[in-house]
Amino acid sequence: MKPKVHWISPIPEATTDIAHYTYRILPELAEATDLTVWTDARHWDRATEAFCPVRKINPHETLPRDFAKAGHGDGPDVIFIHIGNSWAYHAGFLTLARRIPSIIVLHDLAIQEMLHDAMRFAGFPRDIYEAEMLRWYGPEGLAAAQDVLSRRSGANVLSETYPGFHLCLDHAAAVLSHTPAAFDAVKATGIVPAYQLDLPFRPSASAPSAKRAPDGPLRLVQFGHIGPNRRLWEVLEALGPLKGEIDFKLDIMGNVWDRSVLSEKLEQFGLEAHVQVHGFVPEPDLDAALAQAHLVFNLRYPTMGEASGSQLRIWNAAAAAVVTDLGWYGSLPDDTVFKIPIDGEIPALQDLIRRVNADRTLGETLAQTGRTRLEDRHNPALYAKGIAEIAQHFPEDAAKSLQARRARETLAKVPHPAPLYDAALKKRL
Repeated sequence: MKPKVHWISPIPEATTDIAHYTYRILPELAEATDLTVWTDARHWDRATEAFCPVRKINPHETLPRDFAKAGHGDGPDVIFIHIGNSWAYHAGFLTLARRIPSIIVLHDLAIQEMLHDAMRFAGFPRDIYEAEMLRWYGPEGLAAAQDVLSRRSGANVLSETYPGFHLCLDHAAAVLSHTPAAFDAVKATGIVPAYQLDLPFRPSASAPSAKRAPDGPLRLVQFGHIGPNRRLWEVLEALGPLKGEIDFKLDIMGNVWDRSVLSEKLEQFGLEAHVQVHGFVPEPDLDAALAQAHLVFNLRYPTMGEASGSQLRIWNAAAAAVVTDLGWYGSLPDDTVFKIPIDGEIPALQDLIRRVNADRTLGETLAQTGRTRLEDRHNPALYAKGIAEIAQHFPEDAAKSLQARRARETLAKVPHPAPLYDAALKKRL
């Protein structure tokens, strides 16, 4: 019997990779489950409805019975809510996740930027945020959060010590993550069952050739939602001194968080003639650029538990990427990506660019090995099978999570908690 799955996620037309990830797996997911997709967007690409029904959700009002009415088939209604680090796509989902039992699909451990933007732009209550920061991270965490609220520090810096994902967990029946680091972090809380699946990506019908132009400008690409941790300023700083030494072209494709600073950096490093800023581009245009690229920048710092849909797209194009030797990126096999340390990052980047320019076949083997890894481990059919199996455990996981929440609520009411009482209550529940 197929489990009834309610999939709450950004979907196209949303310009986020989580929307693309959902769209890529819909055929297999609809085959493995009785699937309904939910969105809080006003508009969406109606092509999604070719695979399953799409329903509109109100994160502040929708109740579990609304899912039951919309579902089809027998068995429990299993709700998956996707949480990422963009307030525009996930602030509403966070509100819903804090109201109803669900399986949280945790795309980022570090969600402080989303939380602070949700307070600024989406009406997420500051008093609840501060209470939760105190609850999960103690007085030190609350003080650090208040520094950000008073603009004395940045949310991305706060995430390094107090990532924020705990604020999604209180009503969670389980958590699904896509990296060992995120799985371990959730499991260490002892609050909810944790699952891990490799992030899926549908490979193109045939593997493209990894051969790039042997002469002409060295083709470089950076793409995606480019925030402060994507190291774009460091890439530009590394490229500045090379402009008189190497003929190169850098294509920046995607939304850069501060276009005015980008313009200043291009002028500062004298790169206006070498860099083209495209903004958001359709997927075919992006894939065409990756097919020509000799090197793709996919750096992250800080990185906290996220897998990279960008890296899967790079492998699909049989392109060579350079990543920061940290987190999920550092765990990738050495024969699938170039890795550089965060210490000495700029000299390491310059050395790699020089080597790739001197031997433009340098990344071909990496690219082909990465493509093979994509096909073997990130197949949508394997992922959909895993989702169906997780859904089958939902009633049991929800019962365990409810017991754990009741224990936390009871302990919170004890005026002078004692270790013996704490241990006895946990054992009983």
